[in-house]
This record gives sequence, structure tokens and C-alpha cells, in this order.
Amino acid sequence: MHLTLFYGVSASNGKYRAQVTPSWRDNTPSPQSPRTEFLYFLEQSFPDIVVNEYLQSVSNPAVYAAGDVAATVGLPLTPVAAYEGRIAASNMLDGNRHTVDYPAIPSAVFTVPPLASVGLQEEEARRQGLKFETHFDKTGSWYSFRRLAEPHAAYKVLVEEGSGRILGAHVLGPNAEELINLFAMAMRTGLNSHDIKQIIFTYPTFASDMGYMV
Repeated sequence: MHLTLFYGVSASNGKYRAQVTPSWRDNTPSPQSPRTEFLYFLEQSFPDIVVNEYLQSVSNPAVYAAGDVAATVGLPLTPVAAYEGRIAASNMLDGNRHTVDYPAIPSAVFTVPPLASVGLQEEEARRQGLKFETHFDKTGSWYSFRRLAEPHAAYKVLVEEGSGRILGAHVLGPNAEELINLFAMAMRTGLNSHDIKQIIFTYPTFASDMGYMV
């Protein structure tokens, strides 16, 4: 007779759930072989680690935290965790010299069609006292979408008045998860609506639609 342990851990909303499955089995090929199995569940809540701008624990300076375990304003996304991890690792190795500076972080819902977003939504922009224009349209009739016979597509882009700065972009339709990365790049590098309109893209592609969206 031998004992085998199967285990797994999952996390959701700060709660960690561990499942352990011990299984006793008799290797003797007999219908009378004793066999007992049971499940043991343990659920426990753990608070996020409070960190400073260097991702260093405020209660224990020997501890650095990043990603889902750190109480930061960063979105719970894999690229954000990787970015925070690089900052934390650099500070552990070189001393506290690097701080987190969250750029415009895109996210996507991988549905059919996909939905993607980066930057501010209208309500958030108004709360910040920003003056902007909302560019909105349905794009199912555009050539880039017609060639895929995909009628369910639209966008909403927030452009700051005067500067042309892109405050936020929200895209529904095929390749939205890729197009949103171009908006994130433009926001990160400071390209405004005028700059984007001057770029000559391959046509008809989803990237070429950016000039009409801003």
C-alpha cells in the first residue's frame, strides 16, 4: 500500500484555496484491495503586502513585493506584475533607486469580437477636470472590417482639446487586442492626434483606421 498526494492552489480576491487529495492504494490487483480517498480544503485570506514607491514592504524592509501580492495601484495583469517584478529586483540588487511609474496600460477581453481598452473613460476624464472631445463611430462598414465580414465593431477615443493628446481609447471588433497596443504606444511616447494622422499605414488594415479614429 502506498500514499499519493495530489495538491493545487488557486487565488481569487485575495483568498487562497488549497486542495489536497491523499489517496491510499494497494498495488495488489484484487477486488478486495483497500482504498480510501478524501479531500481536504483549506481557505484562508491574506492581506496584500503594503509597499512604498520602491515596492519595499513598509513593515519589513527586507521584503519586496510585486504583482498580485503587493498593494499597488497597478492593474492585476501579467505584464504589470512583470514590470513591477523588474523594479523590485533592481531595487533589491542596486538599492532603492527605481520607482514605479505606471504608463497607459492596455487590457483586453478575448471574446468574439474582442473588446480592448487603454487610458481614461469619459467619467474618469471629467472627474479630473479635463476638456476633451469624444470620437465615436461604428466601424462595421469600414473596409478593414468588411473584408472579414465582421459587422460588430466600434470605437471610442478621447482626445484632449487643444493638445490633441490621446486620453483613452476603447475598441470593439476584430484585432482590437492588437490595435489597442498601438494606442498604448502612442500614449506612452506622446504622439498626439495630429501625429497619428500624419502616419502612412498599410491599407486597409486595422492600424490604418487609427487616423480616422482620432
